[in-house]
Amino acid sequence: MVKAIVGANWGDEGKGKITDLMAEKSDVVIRFQGGANAGHTIICDYGRFALHQLPSGVFYPHTTNIIGTGVAFDMEKFFVELKQLEDGGVPAPHIMVDQRTQVLMPYHVLQDTYEEERLAGSAFGSTKSGIAPFYSDKYSKIGIQISDLFDEKRLMDRLEHVCELKNVLWVNLYHKDPLNPKDLFDGLMVQRDAIAPYVGDTVSFIHRALKNGKTVLLEGQLGSMKDPDHGIYPFTTSSHTLAGFGTVGGGVPPTAIRDVLCVSKAYSSAVGAGAFVSEIFGEEADELRRRGGDKGEFGATTGRPRRVGWYDAVASRYGCMVQGATEVALTAIDCLGYLDEIKVCVGYEIDGQVTRDFPVFAELKKAKPVYETLPGWKCDIRGITDFDKLPKEAQDYVKFIEKELEVPIKIVSTGPKRHEIIDLH
Repeated sequence: MVKAIVGANWGDEGKGKITDLMAEKSDVVIRFQGGANAGHTIICDYGRFALHQLPSGVFYPHTTNIIGTGVAFDMEKFFVELKQLEDGGVPAPHIMVDQRTQVLMPYHVLQDTYEEERLAGSAFGSTKSGIAPFYSDKYSKIGIQISDLFDEKRLMDRLEHVCELKNVLWVNLYHKDPLNPKDLFDGLMVQRDAIAPYVGDTVSFIHRALKNGKTVLLEGQLGSMKDPDHGIYPFTTSSHTLAGFGTVGGGVPPTAIRDVLCVSKAYSSAVGAGAFVSEIFGEEADELRRRGGDKGEFGATTGRPRRVGWYDAVASRYGCMVQGATEVALTAIDCLGYLDEIKVCVGYEIDGQVTRDFPVFAELKKAKPVYETLPGWKCDIRGITDFDKLPKEAQDYVKFIEKELEVPIKIVSTGPKRHEIIDLH
């Protein structure tokens, strides 16, 4: 059986904690898309960790953790994370990297950085992790697969070809020094020897696991609003953030996905540019940002302050719909206990008309939020594990969101730690 855990919104919904929780009873966890441009924060028995490349099942010795073909694989950051686990006393995890997964190269990071510099005020707010250039090269068929590292002649030929193309940009558009394919080759040879023990045929492994009745988790990065097809384009990431892409980037058969657990935070947050209808500003935003998340609303990868706002039921309902959500995990509800009143965006006003449907970007830019205001509960609910022990106002808030989403809320997270949850299954 396969369960997908994905984001309903802009990312940063708390998927890492939910995946970590579910991994306790799972055999395989697969990262199926994205790169080191976004992270998952997990608080477990070993401490607090921010994961970027590693699947969130690495804290369990019984779990096999797979980096699938849809991932932009940054080997340097992969080894940094492994060292952080080792330094934190975490037993060496079982990890497989698919032989067809492509390598995020140093020139991808450079191109991302140079392009944001060139765009200046029109920049997309990239994390400068090389993600867009990586996926551009992948679909232009000039990417480097892990398996290429073990065929030196093929690797050198491909690097020479890539550098010939890249250096036209480097020299003429960005006015930078040209790339040297031999330097890139030498760096990859060092990384090849280090990555070799982890490389394998994960697709065959996954299909055997499913045939033997194992439980598999697909772990998504970011959320529905960041999908390049169904999100707020062009302010998106460059890989598909939807559960359906797990059949490609994770190598699981589509017929095996039984459940799609959409994670949605009890208020809205986003990193980067683009429309954000329910955004709040000033002191009101600063207070929510300070109280939000585990250590405030700041990016796990970049440290950038996140934009914050009231819960957007229009965007979240759409996000759950395109994900094919069968259930929802509502996270970070404990962060709202200081508020007298809590707003929920239940519609968008566009050109004088109110809609509950999520529009395309050209319309989204004109949208004004339509709010309903609910009473706050004005107390600390962190760590509560019984829904009936929540204040009535908090229960009503969950039920109101569930009604708006039209998908059952089965998990309510009341704190950042692994078992600070209410299980409503």
